[in-house]
Amino acid sequence: MWVFYLISLPLTLGLVVFTLRYFAGPEIPRYVLITVGYTWFCSVSVIILAPADIWTTLSLQPDHPENGAISFLWSWSYWSTFLLTWAVVPLIQGFEDAGDFTVSERLKTSVHVNLVFYLVLGFIGLLGLILLIMMHRNWTGSILGYAMACSNTFGLVTGAFLLGFGLSEIPKTLWKNADWTTRQKVLSHKIAKIAVKLDNAHQELSNAIVVAQATSTQMSKRDPMRPYMNVIDAMLAKMFREDPSFKPQGGQLGENDMDYDTDEKSMATLRRHLRNAKDEYYRYKSEYLTYVTEALVLEDTMKNYERRDATGWKYISSFRATRTGKMGNLLDSLEFMWRCILKKQIQMVLAVVMGIMSAAILLAEATLLLSKLDLSLFSILISSVKSDELLVQAFAFVPLVYMCVCTYYSLFKIGMLMIYSLTPRQTSSVNLLMICSMIARYAPPISYNFINLIQLHSETIFEKKMGRIDDAVPVFGQRFNEIYPLIMVIYTLLVASNFFDRIFNYFGSWKRFRFQTETEDTDGFDPSGLMILKKGKNTILIFFCIEI
Repeated sequence: MWVFYLISLPLTLGLVVFTLRYFAGPEIPRYVLITVGYTWFCSVSVIILAPADIWTTLSLQPDHPENGAISFLWSWSYWSTFLLTWAVVPLIQGFEDAGDFTVSERLKTSVHVNLVFYLVLGFIGLLGLILLIMMHRNWTGSILGYAMACSNTFGLVTGAFLLGFGLSEIPKTLWKNADWTTRQKVLSHKIAKIAVKLDNAHQELSNAIVVAQATSTQMSKRDPMRPYMNVIDAMLAKMFREDPSFKPQGGQLGENDMDYDTDEKSMATLRRHLRNAKDEYYRYKSEYLTYVTEALVLEDTMKNYERRDATGWKYISSFRATRTGKMGNLLDSLEFMWRCILKKQIQMVLAVVMGIMSAAILLAEATLLLSKLDLSLFSILISSVKSDELLVQAFAFVPLVYMCVCTYYSLFKIGMLMIYSLTPRQTSSVNLLMICSMIARYAPPISYNFINLIQLHSETIFEKKMGRIDDAVPVFGQRFNEIYPLIMVIYTLLVASNFFDRIFNYFGSWKRFRFQTETEDTDGFDPSGLMILKKGKNTILIFFCIEI
């Protein structure tokens, strides 16, 4: 039973460390890195523990000693993610977002910011508990069980819509972007949009710098606020030292921009504003360079494919010097095969495979109401190999991971609308904590949802520990586990048929509330994006060569 789990666990740890190092910004405190890393590790541990739980349920007796180990690991993973996502991470996030100058003041600010959240959450939980007791007069559950059920109900309901969007959009996006011309169109639109955001972020940071410098200039050395201003001056000096190429341009002072020298709180606001403006600028700069680099590499790929006979099927890059030596020609040929031939075909194959998996998941979700008829492909596959431990866990692990990918894909799309995202090597502490909190909230509900799709002869350990979600949602009675997947299926079919796009396009003012998909900007090239690539190509190439 432990073979698959013991193989997956170190791989999971390595993946978490690599992902954290890749996305974390240069100034992330160590305690934030540890918190985010541990949260991610616990979340993914839930995902890799579910296949082991399914295997034990199929093959072992209820009183088998290994069930105790599974139970302990479930408790450790679940309650770690529960406490982190609902208590620890929000407090640290508020602490990191605060602009105060002392640890105690930053903690006070964090508690104050989160107090409204906790009060609303507690009020809703109390109402739900009263309703539960009124509708279930003989309810004997524990408060911890109720809290677990509420948390997972939140994840199941909201996660169903996130999952549905991802099931539709991921295969569609992969298939369309496999076409080079389509991807070029998408990138031209992305570059044009991100260039506007980068310009606005540059302007905002310039304004913040001008305000900070003007405030420092007019403040005397004997001013009680001078020590706080010195901290901000040091922050500015460090920023210019780390990025000498940045030049503030067009910074302008508004009527109220100089009101930062009255008390400690106003100075904290100035420091927070400056830091947020800096984080936003470098985040957009990183995204801009990523899109432009991808567009230039794609342009190289198309040229190499067109000239394949003249170049002898070797890849010639405009980003680097020609390879030399005995291995140079071989490496150029291998790169040509990957970029110009294999990568495109693999994308198309993945799109088809993921499309089939999406259809299989939707069919399984839609037929949960038919308890006597098992139409779940995953249930059939697992039942057919139930005597083979590795195959059972592999057949459970692959679709479960795909469901996670679909859910988190949609979650990041929402994040881009709410101004938080994972940006390579430029993700701030606040964004990193926000994302890790959201990821942790959906890992257990996704696992619970997948386990429901498999017809097992008895409850898994996870289901026993989680309890019946129906008991915590009396509005739907005993049919909640069958009703919410059916709603998700209907929603997914509407997304796949572009129903919501037509509605939002009809009511033009509603467009800002919809998901932004990568394939919606495929109707022609964006002239601004093409002009940026044409005019700035040499500068971008020089910058890219310096970076690598």
